Amino acid sequence: MKLMKKTLITLLLLFAAFGVFSAVAPASVSYAAEETTATEETEEAEAAEAEDNSTAGKAIAAAISIGIAAGLGTLGMGLCVGKAAEGIARQPEAEGKIRTTMILGIVFIETAVLYALVVSILIIFVL
Repeated sequence: MKLMKKTLITLLLLFAAFGVFSAVAPASVSYAAEETTATEETEEAEAAEAEDNSTAGKAIAAAISIGIAAGLGTLGMGLCVGKAAEGIARQPEAEGKIRTTMILGIVFIETAVLYALVVSILIIFVL
């Protein structure tokens, strides 16, 4: 029951993070210097709508990628620190080796999260 409750809370927090990060979708502004015909206006409207859809898709993709990476990275770091604390409590004489290994593992996890952040930035600004 306790595990199910933790899982449910984790899923709710994950969905809340997706909701917060996927709510970003900037509007497109078009400035026309000349008057256009009706067909050109409809073509411009269709192009602007397609651009809005691609911008929204980019924002959602970036939010999902960084959300998943940050969430799983946080879980991994929490497990790493918890297990290191248990190991130090069981064998206090091995504290230095355990701490060094824990820090190294956390650095690798954080590096993966930072790579996901770079990929998200690339999705937004380059693609």
